[in-house]
Amino acid sequence: MDDKLNIPQVRKRIDQIDDTILELLKERLDCAKTIGLLKNETNRAKWDPQRELEIYDRLRTNNNDIFPYKALRSIFHEIITTCRLSQRKASVAYLGPEATFSHLAGVKYFGQTAEYLPMESIAEVFEEVEKERVQYGIVPVENSIEGAVTYSLDAFMKYKVKICGEIQLAITHNLVNRSGNVEDIQTVASHSQPLAQCRNWLRKHLPKIPTLEVFSTGTAAQMAANNPNVGAIASSLAINTYGLQVVVPGIEDYQGNTTRFLVIGRKSPKKSGCDKTSILIGLINRPGALNEILTILSAKNIDLAKIESRPTKDKQWKYLFFLDMIGHIEDPVIHEACNILKQICAYFELLGSYPRADDINVNGDIA
Repeated sequence: MDDKLNIPQVRKRIDQIDDTILELLKERLDCAKTIGLLKNETNRAKWDPQRELEIYDRLRTNNNDIFPYKALRSIFHEIITTCRLSQRKASVAYLGPEATFSHLAGVKYFGQTAEYLPMESIAEVFEEVEKERVQYGIVPVENSIEGAVTYSLDAFMKYKVKICGEIQLAITHNLVNRSGNVEDIQTVASHSQPLAQCRNWLRKHLPKIPTLEVFSTGTAAQMAANNPNVGAIASSLAINTYGLQVVVPGIEDYQGNTTRFLVIGRKSPKKSGCDKTSILIGLINRPGALNEILTILSAKNIDLAKIESRPTKDKQWKYLFFLDMIGHIEDPVIHEACNILKQICAYFELLGSYPRADDINVNGDIA
């Protein structure tokens, strides 16, 4: 840029660039609506994860590391989701009330323009999706510190839904209340997971203050907004939503605290090229049954990303196993392995194949 330019001239050029970007965004939105109409005529799915992955890969290549990629990805994620939702606005159920971490995960995944509907329990999120009262639900499934979210795993055994996607969010917990003064706090309220993830900090800094487990971080934030003596462990979104102040930011016991959320719906998306497949199996009661399953996957060189056992509710000491495999059910090796498992397992259910969360989702403070 010419060194002789002054600030008003540069700002004028920025305004021109912004106007050009706006016109191009409007044109892109119009193109997306046209594609939506064409997909309706051919009865094709609105969401094409492989196409989105190709867009991000092309942008990263063309960027040549000039514009910060994390910001570039975030900008285009919002653009892409907004254009996709112009074809049909998504309705998303989550564990409410407003400003929970599940709500934040939904916004990260679907963008700002989707319709978000708070539910009173994780089970209700599953039920709304199963009965097709909403298109999608978003539920926490595991935390890097505290492990599996058993409410969500158990719900997969009860409700007939499919996994459509996943997102990993770095979690930062804030101690908040109305005044911003720690002296006013007589009780600390939050969901069981944040309380567990901050137990050492609470024990060290507020040893005499009792904790109260509630349904969600949003519920805790509501309580803090209504009672000056209640402190909440909540997200930064809750601060603005409920008019609270930060007493102490970042009180989680461990850095790198990350929660994995699953997007559930009625139908899994097509292959993206960077996928994960989740299944639920029950084993025949014989010695070495689990080892037989693992041997089959190993022989086919399938990367097993997760295995988790949960007791069945109808029979004592009987367990079902959740398995996450790297790959899509349309991949021959995954398809063949699943066919074998169907034959040798007492129970088999395909929970879904879906795009894997990428590293860009892990790296930001989304709390």
